[in-house]
Amino acid sequence: MLDSELALRFTRYADAHIDGARNSEVTHLSRIHGGASRQTYSLDLKYDTPSGPVERGLIVRRDPPDSLIDTERRIEFAAIRSAHGQAGLPVPEALFLETDPEFLGAPFFVMGRIETGTPVNPFRLEDVEPHRQRLGTQFFRHLGAIAALPVEGSAIAQELDLPAQESCWSKELAYWANEIRANAVSPQPVAEAAIRYLEQHPPPPAQRLSIVHGDYRSGNFLHDGNGEITAILDWEMAHIGDPYEDLAWATDPLWCANDSERAAGFLPWPDAIEIWQEASGCAFDPAAFEWWSIFAHVKALGIWVTSAKAFAGGSNNDPILAWSGWFTHAAHELMLAARLGAKHGAGT
Repeated sequence: MLDSELALRFTRYADAHIDGARNSEVTHLSRIHGGASRQTYSLDLKYDTPSGPVERGLIVRRDPPDSLIDTERRIEFAAIRSAHGQAGLPVPEALFLETDPEFLGAPFFVMGRIETGTPVNPFRLEDVEPHRQRLGTQFFRHLGAIAALPVEGSAIAQELDLPAQESCWSKELAYWANEIRANAVSPQPVAEAAIRYLEQHPPPPAQRLSIVHGDYRSGNFLHDGNGEITAILDWEMAHIGDPYEDLAWATDPLWCANDSERAAGFLPWPDAIEIWQEASGCAFDPAAFEWWSIFAHVKALGIWVTSAKAFAGGSNNDPILAWSGWFTHAAHELMLAARLGAKHGAGT
């Protein structure tokens, strides 16, 4: 669908769904590239209301023909609703969820647009100097605040069955093991070895059930260039589970250019963990973190093999899928091999 056609269709949707709106017009529309689980568009909309003209910026997240991961738009929408306006979290407002493909050619949802901010390049964290420490403090405080959000009564809890605290790990491991086995186009011996290890060495039960963002990391937030995080983005993998899953994913070496001295490439590890503990209400458990950090590599491989299959099969020609299926897959496979080798040498 051409952007001009998409814009015209959205004006009709806006007139039908925004209270009091008429004569809607999309004055600007652009595709935001980078993610592969939704087609994301930024648009400027103006319309008339009984009280006068209105102009606002919106984000439209539309289902693609195929995606890097299998995600459910209703859950993503509910996760954003659950976090918006809570605990000082800079999360967009979730406005409309549309499951009928008639309007834009595929199901979609609409969010308010946060007007300031640019993403961080996880491979060039030096670009955020001299604001790295300030961003890191907010990064881990927001991560902890997400973990501390109430699950009971939240919008996302209305869409999902709650796992038992002792089975969060097995549920997630089974899901990503299946993704690897169902989508790999070549044998994955390192991933299979890691899956066996994680099954045989389960982590402690979750200290609490939390809303898990699922992809909280550098690159998935916006900042204003002066050390302020303005938006937390990309909630498409959100679910309910163990908050250590988010902590381990956020501090995976891939997202911090292998900076082993600073958590997520932002803060010294003791400082980051202290901030996360205070905000989340969780006590740091090295055994839990160790398990979930290995799991993060497996989860990553599940994403990368799925992206490679989609690109190779021609169902999605976004170049990010080819890059993910090659470079990031190799990076995480090497990390896993080194971790497993060290454990074998230590007799664990």
